[in-house]
Amino acid sequence: MEWAILEGMYLRIKLTNMKNKLTLFLGLLIVFVFSAFAKDDPITELLKKLEEFTKKYPQEKIHLHLDKPYYAIGDDIWFNAYVINTKTGTPTQISNIIYIELINERDTLIKQLKIPMKSGIAWGDFKLTDNLNDGNYRIRAYTQWMRNAGAEFFFDKVIKVGSSWANQVNTEVSVQLNDQNQTHSIKFSSKSKTPLINRPVSYTIELTDQKFIKGKTTTDNNGEIKITTPNNAQGGKIITEIVLADKTTAVKTIPIKLFTSQTDVQFFAESGNLIENLPSKLAIKAVNRNGLGENISGTITDNDGIEILSFETTHLGMGSFALTPMEGKTYKANVKFADGTSRIFDLPKPEKSGYVLSVNNTDTAKIYIRVMLSVDRLNQGELSLIAQRNGNVFSLTKLPSTKQITNVVLNKNEISSGLVQITLFNAQSTPVAERLAFINNKSDKIDVGIQNLNPTYSKKGNVNLTLSANNNSKTVQGSFSVAVTNADIVTPDAASESNILTGLLLTSDLIGYVEKPNHYFLKDDVQTRIELDNLLLTQGWRKINWKDMVSEPSFEVKYPAEKSLKISGTVTTNSNKPIANGKIALISSTKGNFVTTTETDVNGRFIFDEMSFGDSLKFVVQASTKEDKKNVRVKIDIVPEQTVTVNKNTGDIEVNVNTKLNKYLQESDRFFEEQLKSGFLTRTNILKTVTITQNVKKKEDSAAAYSANYNGRGRADKIITAKDLENAYSLSQYIAQGRIMGVADSGGFAWNTRIGSSPTPDPDDPGKPSEVPKMAIVLDGMLLQDFSLEEIQVNEVESIEVLLSPGYTTAYGSSGKNGLLVISLKRGSGRKISDINSPGLAILSPKGYDVPRQFYSPKYDNTSENKTDLRTTVYWNPQIVTDTNGKANFSFYNTDQSGNYRMVIEGIDADGNLARKVFMYKIN
Repeated sequence: MEWAILEGMYLRIKLTNMKNKLTLFLGLLIVFVFSAFAKDDPITELLKKLEEFTKKYPQEKIHLHLDKPYYAIGDDIWFNAYVINTKTGTPTQISNIIYIELINERDTLIKQLKIPMKSGIAWGDFKLTDNLNDGNYRIRAYTQWMRNAGAEFFFDKVIKVGSSWANQVNTEVSVQLNDQNQTHSIKFSSKSKTPLINRPVSYTIELTDQKFIKGKTTTDNNGEIKITTPNNAQGGKIITEIVLADKTTAVKTIPIKLFTSQTDVQFFAESGNLIENLPSKLAIKAVNRNGLGENISGTITDNDGIEILSFETTHLGMGSFALTPMEGKTYKANVKFADGTSRIFDLPKPEKSGYVLSVNNTDTAKIYIRVMLSVDRLNQGELSLIAQRNGNVFSLTKLPSTKQITNVVLNKNEISSGLVQITLFNAQSTPVAERLAFINNKSDKIDVGIQNLNPTYSKKGNVNLTLSANNNSKTVQGSFSVAVTNADIVTPDAASESNILTGLLLTSDLIGYVEKPNHYFLKDDVQTRIELDNLLLTQGWRKINWKDMVSEPSFEVKYPAEKSLKISGTVTTNSNKPIANGKIALISSTKGNFVTTTETDVNGRFIFDEMSFGDSLKFVVQASTKEDKKNVRVKIDIVPEQTVTVNKNTGDIEVNVNTKLNKYLQESDRFFEEQLKSGFLTRTNILKTVTITQNVKKKEDSAAAYSANYNGRGRADKIITAKDLENAYSLSQYIAQGRIMGVADSGGFAWNTRIGSSPTPDPDDPGKPSEVPKMAIVLDGMLLQDFSLEEIQVNEVESIEVLLSPGYTTAYGSSGKNGLLVISLKRGSGRKISDINSPGLAILSPKGYDVPRQFYSPKYDNTSENKTDLRTTVYWNPQIVTDTNGKANFSFYNTDQSGNYRMVIEGIDADGNLARKVFMYKIN
């Protein structure tokens, strides 16, 4: 490694951090390198703070490899998670647990999976049951440690889910805009495409600024309704309920995707500001009303009306041009749009004094950097140019301020792949200009090969393959995931695909929406590098804020990294005095008897750590002391749930999902019907669903705003409010009085009278009553079975949402078969679910691990197999691990459908080198 060289008028220090070498931390840099500088060199102190901060608080990034780009109701979403430490670029050792969530268009959490990770790898799936609606779903993934940095760092992807097999009502939406509002024309039709004429429709407009507008209308002779929303709405959704001829209802959610009636155009100075008399690059970004890039053209004129230059964008509304602002001049852009209209925009006002940092990144081997100073900034001390990513410094260059222009060249082969943040500091170590550049270094990619892959195979033919992995001509032991689909049915949009390269190297370090991210990885030519550079020029966000780093940076750790499942808490007296050396027993009898014990520390704290258990287990924590067994209180630590944030990828939302996925839905219909005939699939809503609306509309707004109801707040057969419970001394007494139709009380347990009679003596044991269909309890988001209502104090209940109808209970799967009571406790009372049991007792049902299912891959060794195979995902395997020779074998059988089959392989090794490769073959 070259530590220090003198090149002309400046000193340059080069640091490498390739993933196939040991990571070079800045601590070593300080010890071995900065001794060459004065001890009070401010840039040295700044980099010390950076190293200490990023080493103490390393971050994580997540990519999910999905088996398909889109899905249908009835499908499984299969995924493999790759999680890396951003400091080292290697598979994370920070967290051992990952959360992966499925979120619907109404920003409601449908399902959360909690999966153990090993060396940053985890896998699982979501079943898209037929009680779900079509729409734009989101898959979100994060660790508890990632929550400290904010939800903008999560993996968050829009997934289009169509519905035909389980769908009876289709919608087709068109939008017209004017200056004040947008009119949504929504056409309802049956599965056979017959317009649903003269049908009552009620609707709710939910805007992101928390405004709710309700109304009722009727479809016209074309099956259409028209709904108007304000044009300045920053997104939202329209929820419609149409009443069908058989009196059932169908709920459809329409995203409000359009934001403005005009295309927005922005201009970005390359390194922060335009400086008078210094040449600079200006980037352009034009975004249309659909949230997507739109190409424009135009001219630049100065304040005297003189035309300076013309420009145009050629890729997704982005482009750039060079401009040297003259002293005292201001500039305007006369922009022409695709529809023939034009508008005038002001360019950023040039500053009289400052710095320009210009980067040319079109070369394959080098980055050319030019630093320019205004005349008044000459001879004001030494400048520093730092190139770093996630706290790893690749280059530090010391520059004199005696020259107005200085050139610097960086070798790309010394920088690992990803976004590099290049920052210029003045002599006081204040950042004065900054730029992002992307490095795509082949030396940190895994070269994946497939041996024995034939160009063609027969239907249901066996595919027996060997995966080989190499990096820089050396064999690689790595973990890989493989997805095989029929590309003629599951048609990929190569440019729009997200993958392990786009996710871990590009989009995870940009807070804004990136349209067609894989476009920048399909080719490695000059034009693509220019287009990627324009993308970075229009991103105004940086992962490391140097101004914060100059002061003492702070990082609040609210959510410690999870290494294993644990149950912890505090034991106090009733007056909140900690109890030291208290005896704690953890008991579970859900699946066999389990008992373990521990003691509290001097602060009354206890922890049962390094646990591993599945979901839906109920535990009892019991505390006791020798002195006074009644004067004991147990408080269980509860980690707050992650809120569902606003979808940032609005450009990926498709208003007419079923129309967009029509071809795929037709093929998936055939597959699901075959599965149904063969007994591999069941319908969960065979019965006609009648939505009971009595009393709901009146009390919907009274339901707790934080309700954990999977169907959405207030969507229930009946809602009981705190006011209704004012004169009740217990919940079981309130139910026993017959106050909730369809619900009765049996010894403190709620039961559903619609599906079971009252308890009767057991004929074999007359003294033992028969079991009643006990309803499940959802208490502040915790799903509890066999839970007595006597354990809840009635004065602490904010609301009870009663779910009896299949239309509401099916969202909970088998847990909702007997109905549910969704109970929300009052906030601000200082009590939690862990506090409702006393003395010295707490009952809890913490979320455990979800067990990944096995992908079904049939074997056709028996040639007499005549069942039609119409699988849309032909093969999925998230667990292919290469041996010391870089080899791994896998095999599968094709389907009955001819076409072009696509095999996508992604993976990672222990050094953080990434793999992505696509192979094709045919079925005749």
